Amino acid sequence: MLAVKSMDVRDNFKTLCDKVFNGETLIISRPKNENIVMLSEHEYNDMLKAKRNAEYLTMIDKSMAEAEAGGFVTKTIAELEANE
Repeated sequence: MLAVKSMDVRDNFKTLCDKVFNGETLIISRPKNENIVMLSEHEYNDMLKAKRNAEYLTMIDKSMAEAEAGGFVTKTIAELEANE
């Protein structure tokens, strides 16, 4: 992980972009501690995927808890077909 000042980013943008693309995470420090993080698109997409997976697993856990508590209805195929 690299940490640089915003002024250094302006002066070394291409070099820093190359480092980020090759796996480095870059923290850009700004006044008033309004820092930002620069990471590759690949890393960003992996983070979004992990977040979606965590949300999906949470939903499954909730559904399993509801099912175990008896919060579901059982129907036969014939009953389902009758509702069409």
